[in-house]
Parts: sequence; structure tokens; C-alpha cells
Amino acid sequence: MSEYIAPLSDFAFVLDHVTPMDALTGLEAYEAIDRGSVDGVLDEFGRLMSEVWSPTNGIGDEQGTHVEGDSVVMPEGHKEAYLAFQAAGWNSVPFDEAYGGGGFPWLVGIVMQEMLNSANMALAMAPLLTQGAIDAILHHGNEEQKEKYLLKMVAGEWTGTMNLTEPDAGSDVGALRAKAVRHDDGSYRITGQKIFISFGEHDFTDNIVHLVLARTPDAPAGTKGISLFIVPKFLVNDDGSLGERNDVHVVSVEHKMGIKASPTCVLAYGDNSEGAIGYLVGEENAGMRYMFTMMNNARLGVGVQGLGAAQRSYQRAVEYSRERKQGYAPNAVRGEKSFIIEHPDVRRQLLTMRAYTESMRVLAFKAAEQIDYARHAPDEAARTAASEMVDLLIPLTKSYCTDVAETVTSIGIQVHGGMGYIEETGVAQYYRDVKITQIYEGTNGIQAMDLVGRKLPMRGGGVYQDQVARMKATIDDLAAAGEPVDVIHRELSAAVDALEEATGWIMSEGMSDPVQALSAATPYQRLFATTVAGWLMAQKGLAALQVGDAAKGHLVTARFFAEHLLPQVKGLVAPVTAGKTDLFALTADQF
Repeated sequence: MSEYIAPLSDFAFVLDHVTPMDALTGLEAYEAIDRGSVDGVLDEFGRLMSEVWSPTNGIGDEQGTHVEGDSVVMPEGHKEAYLAFQAAGWNSVPFDEAYGGGGFPWLVGIVMQEMLNSANMALAMAPLLTQGAIDAILHHGNEEQKEKYLLKMVAGEWTGTMNLTEPDAGSDVGALRAKAVRHDDGSYRITGQKIFISFGEHDFTDNIVHLVLARTPDAPAGTKGISLFIVPKFLVNDDGSLGERNDVHVVSVEHKMGIKASPTCVLAYGDNSEGAIGYLVGEENAGMRYMFTMMNNARLGVGVQGLGAAQRSYQRAVEYSRERKQGYAPNAVRGEKSFIIEHPDVRRQLLTMRAYTESMRVLAFKAAEQIDYARHAPDEAARTAASEMVDLLIPLTKSYCTDVAETVTSIGIQVHGGMGYIEETGVAQYYRDVKITQIYEGTNGIQAMDLVGRKLPMRGGGVYQDQVARMKATIDDLAAAGEPVDVIHRELSAAVDALEEATGWIMSEGMSDPVQALSAATPYQRLFATTVAGWLMAQKGLAALQVGDAAKGHLVTARFFAEHLLPQVKGLVAPVTAGKTDLFALTADQF
């Protein structure tokens, strides 16, 4: 079984032409960073992922995790792989230098996240959740909390978690029942149980910093009464040394269909005392607002998980198709069998995998680029515009990349034929691993609800209109570029027309009747996301046309996406505008 190889040339093309790194490094915040240093980081990191992380992927799937006493036993090689990542300082690359970070753009961090997830998606959960926790403390913690926790977390010496879900409170976070009682010293005592806590317990690091949602005694009902607390596994002394063990303990780990090397824990708070000691982040009852900082970060990260799995699945499918001989390709000389990559249908499958994967990459990288501009653009208007674009792109990126990744990893099995259905081949793992990405950090249905309920109406529809204007400007560029991109011009124009038709229906019907909007939300989200992906692939195609023969593959993939995949948006208008009627034509008992 071959290992993952980082697609550095593909990264470089996007960073040169779709999300220009030179423009980002021109910002004051990144003036010490140049393109050479970015390339050096990605090259070295890709080597670690290929040589150290990738070989652990199958081992983790086979061995999984289990609880012994008060500890989680991890699969072979995983602690060593994490420590190699941590010791080299890779976790710190995209964070603030004030807390020991490397000061690189978030876009670079997202490129690294793709490699992490391609190499070992389950193991990548540890730094992914830690990065989200860092973001939450950085934006909402006080100075004492930042000084106490961030240096170790940024360095990867401590990991972080996000504790939302409870047995009776899944996506309905407002139903959670964990309690937090204030003590005279200003700390709180946390009691309750949390489930589905990724890397809630492990032996990689000396400490785990749990970010926990809980209710104070007089808190309002629902999400308005939720507060956010830092609850470390080990208490931290004033001098930064570790103190006594806190009363947070693992109860069990879930047995999952995928990402088996990621310990998904049930955690008990306060079972052996009056409560685990926790520290309020910000103000009481503002926890959901604070947690959304972490969740927005995590939702982009989950989209990148889909991208990473898709890239690895594509690599394996291409390799297999170059080695496997079966039948005779059209026009092949009879005698020796043909490699299956010469069969037209296998070519179609591989190009579908490639085009979808490249579309996921440009979408995720664009969201990351705009996060950098939202933080560091030189004027407020530019920061606001970038922030609005991020808000719009997050549900599109999370849903599109994870839905499409399921398709890509399924095709990867298909390319292998019957061998793909056999676990020893290893390709079924990518399909099993990636399924969870459509579910956690807000199911893709919840992303669709967020899109039509919150993001589409932003600034009276102005944010949506700005995005349409950007896409129409690219359509004009395609028209000027002529015959080599005619098919991209034709299909992107049709897709934008379909988006405007569907959006007009949502705005006229859905805004007056929320059930109509929610009934149409999922097909509308797929329509919108595919159109935006098509727009970015069109930009990639235009850039490839300018580069010439050296970029032929990028132009071919952009045309394939436009002609074979983008047309589906026209077929999504009908399910959007069908509305709620048939969805509610049956009673619950008639299903």
C-alpha cells in the first residue's frame, strides 16, 4: 500500500493564481513572510506527513482506541507521530507570534490541514480541535487565561477540546444540562456528562484544556443561558506548572464506523467531588456566542477534512488504475491486457474525482484567504467585506466539501472494483472516515438552515449580491478569453442564472414562510455551493490558459468541471422551487 504524497504543485498553482499568496504577504501583519518561506514550510511539512503520519493511517483504523482504567489506549505509532509534529513546532505555524506562533497566514494553516487529513484524518483531530480552542480563548479569554493556556496550546504541548454535546442535547445545544456553580474564589464547579468529545482523553500531552458549555443556577432557558468555561484536565499553578488532577474523567469511547484512531469520549465532570474546577470565559450566558468562534473555525476545518480524504482517495485510485490490467481498451492491440486507466469509464471516474477535489480545494482556500483579509486588511471596509464573504462561504464550504468527499471516496472504491470492497485494500477506510464530516460541527442540513436563515439575508441581501457580482465579472473575463474556455463561460453563466432564479424564489416565498425556506434549504445550498465552486474553478481555468502548456492539466480539469459537474445546478432549481407541499403531504404515521 503506497503512502500519501503531498500535492505541492497543485497547492502552488492555487496559491499563485486563485488565492494569491503574494498579495497576502503584502499585508503588514505578514510582511516578514515571503513566498519562499511558505514553500519551505509546505515542503517540509509534506515530507513529515508522507513519511511519519501516513503510515499510521491504516494501523489506526485496524486497532482503534479503548479505555483502560482512567486512560485511553491509542493505536501503535500515533503518539510518536503526534510528538514528531509537536516537537518540530508545526502546530504553531499560523498563530500569533505574541503567543509563540509562527505568524503565517491562516491560509497556510489550512493548506497544512489538508495534508494532515490526507495523511491521517483521525489523528488530525487532535490539532484541529486544539486550534479551535486556541481561537476561542484568543478572542474571548482574559489576559490571565491567554498567558496561562495559549503558549502551551499553540506549541502543541497541551491539546484542547470542545464540549457541547450531551445525551439529551445534540444539535439542540440549548437543551444541555451541565451545571456550573460559582465559588467565592471566582472559579466554578462543573457537573454533568458530555458525549462525542474528540480527543477528550489521551496520553499525547501532559494536559488537555477542555472548553465546556454549562449553565449557571439562575441562567435563562435555551441558548441564552449557556456559559463557556475552561476546565483543564490538570489544574495550572500560577507559575505555569501543573497542579492536581481535576475531576474530569473518561467514561468510555465510542465504537465508530470511521476515524477509529480518534478517541471519541464520554466525559464525566464532578463525579468524585462537588464538581470539576472551571474558569469562566468572558461573561456568563454568552457561551454560545463565544463557542461560535470555535465552531466557525472548526466548520472550515471539517470541510478541509473532506478535502483531505478526497485527495488521498484520488491518489490511490490513480495509482491502482495505472497498475491494474483488465480487458482491452478501445483501439488497443489484442495481446497484453490494458491498464484500466485506458478505459473511458475509468477516465471519467478519475477526472470526476480530480475535478471535485480541486473544486473543494479552491473553495476551502478562498475561505481561509478571506479570513486573513478579515483580520488584517489595511482598512475597515476591506475587513468588513472579507468578513462578510467568510460568513457566506463557511456553510457552503463545510457542506460542499463533505458531501462531495463522500462522492469522491465512493468513486475511489468503484475504481478498485471488487478489491475496493475488501478492507485490506484500504480504500474503504476513506469512505468510512469521511462520513462523519457531514454530521458533526452542525449537520449539513443545519448549514443549509444557517445559509437561508442567517447568511442570505445579511445586509438586506447585499452580501449575496456582492458574490453574484464577483461571479459575473469572471463570466465577462471568460467571454473575453475566447474559445478555449467557451464551455466554462457557457456553463458558469447558466449556473449563475439558475442561482438567481432559485434565490429569487427563496427570497419571495421563503422569507414570508420559513417552512418554505427550510424545505428548500438543502438543495439550495448545494446549488449555491456548486456555483461558487464553479466560479473558482473558472478562475483556475483562466489562469491555466495564461500559463500555457505547463498548466494544461488545470485547464482540462476546469473544463471538465464546467461541462460534467457544474450543469447539475440547473437540475437543482426544481427541488428548490418545489417547496414544502409534498414534504408535508404525509402524516408522520404514513412514512
